[in-house]
Amino acid sequence: MPVQTSIEDLGRPLHATTFVVVDLETTGGAPADAGITEIGAVKVRGGEVLGEFQTLVNPGVGIPPFVALLTGINDAMVAGAPRLAEVLPSFLEFARGAVLVAHNAPYDVSFLKAGCAKAQLAWPAPEVVDTVRLARLLVGRDEAPDRKLGTLARLFGATTTPDHRALSDARATVDVLHALLARLGGSGVQTLEDLATFTSRVSAARRAKRHLALGLPSAPGVYLFRDAAERVLYVGTSVDLRSRVRSYFTASETRPRITEMVRLAASVTPVVCTTALEAEVHELRLIAEHDPPYNRRSRRPERSPWVKLTAEAWPRLSVVREVRGDAGAGAQYLGPFSSPRAAELAVAALHEAFPLRQCTRRIPRRPAADGPAACVLAEMGRCGAPCLGVERGGQDAEGYARVVESVRAAMVADARDAVAALRARMGLLAEQERYEEAGEQRDRLDAYLRAASAMQRRAPLAACPELVAARRCTARPGWPSGGWEVVLVRHGRLAGTTVTPAGADPMPYVAALRATGEAVAAPVPPATAALAAETERVLAWLEQPGVRLVDVVGAEDAPWASPVHGAAGARHRWTSGEPSGARGPETAGPGPATLPA
Repeated sequence: MPVQTSIEDLGRPLHATTFVVVDLETTGGAPADAGITEIGAVKVRGGEVLGEFQTLVNPGVGIPPFVALLTGINDAMVAGAPRLAEVLPSFLEFARGAVLVAHNAPYDVSFLKAGCAKAQLAWPAPEVVDTVRLARLLVGRDEAPDRKLGTLARLFGATTTPDHRALSDARATVDVLHALLARLGGSGVQTLEDLATFTSRVSAARRAKRHLALGLPSAPGVYLFRDAAERVLYVGTSVDLRSRVRSYFTASETRPRITEMVRLAASVTPVVCTTALEAEVHELRLIAEHDPPYNRRSRRPERSPWVKLTAEAWPRLSVVREVRGDAGAGAQYLGPFSSPRAAELAVAALHEAFPLRQCTRRIPRRPAADGPAACVLAEMGRCGAPCLGVERGGQDAEGYARVVESVRAAMVADARDAVAALRARMGLLAEQERYEEAGEQRDRLDAYLRAASAMQRRAPLAACPELVAARRCTARPGWPSGGWEVVLVRHGRLAGTTVTPAGADPMPYVAALRATGEAVAAPVPPATAALAAETERVLAWLEQPGVRLVDVVGAEDAPWASPVHGAAGARHRWTSGEPSGARGPETAGPGPATLPA
């Protein structure tokens, strides 16, 4: 149903925003010298002055005569004044939480930042409004010859005449600011966000799309940009949906593709989520479902390639697009890969390490005596030539089966032989100064180890019918805190998540989550019941410090562990420079835990 909204729904109203208008007098040196001689500031909100701040500052260096003549501040006046390191904490407290305003703001802000750095104080990085920049956009040349503070003060009838003293100039800047904001009201600028887009010269067409953020909740979740035909253009996630969507209509968004997307957008659909993990997973699923044209990540992950060790008399490696239920017949899969090129590199790595046949023709169990001659690979010793048959010097079924089992082991459990063979080949090529070929072997090894380590990491979770884990909710903007964040995973897929209230017994919530969670059918091994990226997100969450396993169903048959000589350890040793024969520790998740309230 229609929702009656107000200007506040689109941002922070200017009339409710606290501004601290500041002016500095300096020695005239560089900002890095932090040569500030006076600070003056006025705090205002809704046209009302809330307070003033003024102090002289001893810069620690002499004030040049021409600067003293201009400002009226000389060495004698600042001799007994506090140093900047003593003054800055008081000023930062005065300006805390406010929008900083200055005439030629980059100049004043650069001195304040340099002063903080010199005093070893953290710069709070407040939002900044520059009245010079505003005046250039709002005041025509026919009204004023320049944008100096004195000129604008006269134009707008300021109650204070600027005289190069900090507090007087700050008071004059307040009047100029109010006059400029009054002019902005006629341009539809009513919020601080509107002001940011106006001063950043965002196009009128882009500013006009701000209404798409109207009514969006300030809550965590996922958002979908749609065009006039309701086609999903882009999917994203944020801890504050309203604030994030509004940012697309400001100058902070500079990506050309997203600018084009905003031009086509006609609506935004919010999806509020309970936890950060739920939002991340929901984003991945929506991208896979809608294939949005403006999301750069893989939009068709379900079509990712796999490497298959075929189930036939004389198995070979093949790149396929799906995992079939033929493991019982002897098939084995490795993947999924990010691209066909990565899959081909992994195949080449395994062929480099093991003399598996590479031909694609069908070979009968008993090769004919008058079959084809041996291929080049057989002559090079890279293939046992089972196609020749034992009578003609080819490899017998038992010998070829041992090669196949070595390949299978390299895919699922033991990467040592593959890594040793490829590293030896790289070393030989490097000794011969054939560096490009050595680089190709490196890329092959990397493609194989990446895919194998990821699959071996996901496989135990894919085989697990149900896993319940929890962690304390930590203070994080936009997300709940105080209780427990509980996650239900079935066969590697996020089946549900909830947050328990602070102080409540979490176990009834765990039971309710298990009863209402998504029913997930067992996948075809080694695939998970979710996209590989989703299972990786779930694993990353489970491996965080502080996560406790509440229950693991089927742990006896499918323990959550990684193979001792698996690809993950091999890849770590290879990338870190450890000896290739180093033994990696077996890893497993922690045991089930009881959660306190």
